[in-house]
Amino acid sequence: MQQEVARAEADYQRLRAAYLEIARTEPGHEVALAMIGSDMDRAHANLQALIGLPRLPFTHEPSTVVRREAQRLVHENT
Repeated sequence: MQQEVARAEADYQRLRAAYLEIARTEPGHEVALAMIGSDMDRAHANLQALIGLPRLPFTHEPSTVVRREAQRLVHENT
């Protein structure tokens, strides 16, 4: 079980890093960001399920939070 959780965490972190990198360095690639964001949301949901956390209906998808963070980073660097 620990290996599955570690693998799920690594998948989520890898997708999150890719999302942030593309958002920071490749402006105008909304389709790629949407695709990676969707994969990242699924990876996050899988991780939550593995560790036994219920999905709460009022929480934002992880990609929404990361999108805000990416926009903040872009604005800080310009």
